[in-house]
Amino acid sequence: MSMKQAQQIQAGSRSDALGAMPSTTSALYAHRSVFLTAFDQFAAKVTRWAGSPIVFSLALVTVLVWALSGVLFHFSENWQLVINTGTTIVTFLMVFLIQQSQNKDSVAVHLKLNELLAANRQASNRMIGIEDLDEQDLREVALFYARLAERAKQAGPHKEMHSIDEEGMPVQGDLSGRGRR
Repeated sequence: MSMKQAQQIQAGSRSDALGAMPSTTSALYAHRSVFLTAFDQFAAKVTRWAGSPIVFSLALVTVLVWALSGVLFHFSENWQLVINTGTTIVTFLMVFLIQQSQNKDSVAVHLKLNELLAANRQASNRMIGIEDLDEQDLREVALFYARLAERAKQAGPHKEMHSIDEEGMPVQGDLSGRGRR
């Protein structure tokens, strides 16, 4: 590992103290965090387990038992509080586990797309890592493809090759939206 990579990892670990998913375009992404690896494995197991038919059936039975027990507790406020508190806690915790799994899936999809772009001679390598552009810059890229779709409709059966390189891409961080690289 070079000194520069070590500095990037060290700087990134200060800003990434909680083990958040780093950007796929940074050298830090390749660094392994023991905490992040353990949490990722835990989140993957729990989300697979939580999405199974058995767990759904258990949740359904729990709700049915709770509903039927309402008669015994005269449908009191405490009876209602039990299901409200339980579902709130489970939902709160599951949001973070599901988000971790979605972050990992999103990173994997971006990396696969980056590989396809890098391997295709006709595709623009400038599209690699565009997920780090701001919202306005992404809208400009989307407008390019909307114009390209319109050109394809007008061309009819005549196929044409086009790339984002024809008009350029927004420069990351250019708030005016006029910068190109």
